[in-house]
Amino acid sequence: MEAETLALAQDMDFSMWGMFAQATFIVKLVMLMLILASFWAWSIIVQKLIMYRKARAEAEAFDRQFWSGEPLDELFEQIGTEPDGQSQRIFASGMMEWRRSHRTDGGMIAGATARIDRSMDVAIAKETEAMQSGLPVLATVGSTAPFVGLFGTVWGIMHAFIGIAASQNTSLAVVAPGIAEALLATALGLLAAIPAVIFYNKLSADSDRIVAGYEAFADEFATILSRQLDS
Repeated sequence: MEAETLALAQDMDFSMWGMFAQATFIVKLVMLMLILASFWAWSIIVQKLIMYRKARAEAEAFDRQFWSGEPLDELFEQIGTEPDGQSQRIFASGMMEWRRSHRTDGGMIAGATARIDRSMDVAIAKETEAMQSGLPVLATVGSTAPFVGLFGTVWGIMHAFIGIAASQNTSLAVVAPGIAEALLATALGLLAAIPAVIFYNKLSADSDRIVAGYEAFADEFATILSRQLDS
């Protein structure tokens, strides 16, 4: 009996693919869900890292251009009404409302300052939505993946106990496959959750800083326009 058990243990494949192939259908389904969730999370992470890097570079470049002393009307003519950069779109929204607020006689329509502020606030809200899209997915993966992996763990251990009861054998060769697939499900759950949580916190903080920069620029721009209105 011991020789048969030893031979059975030696024939087992404990590689990642081997444990996946030997797992029950439910545990395989759990593993596939976790692997897909991990790939989904990493695709969002890479996309956001690239997006935020470009957004910071664009904001710095436009900030230098804005404060270079170039007249605002000339700057607006250069970037147009539908620019590519986030900071440029906020600036363009304010400038378009500024121009709409001029009467034919050269005066300003009442309430111009409030309308310019609202126009830029709408532009900032759109940019914020684009910046933060996908982050809830990271939060969901980070909070649920460990429990999905735990479900696979419980199912694998239950399968191991069923194997013990069916074979009337408590040797490691009987218990090991179920325990191995259970631990693999746990590992995949943590593999998906840990990066998702770490990068959710980092990307949320980065997004908040970028949006805060947009809001600060909008306030400064509104102050400049308000000063021109009062002059």
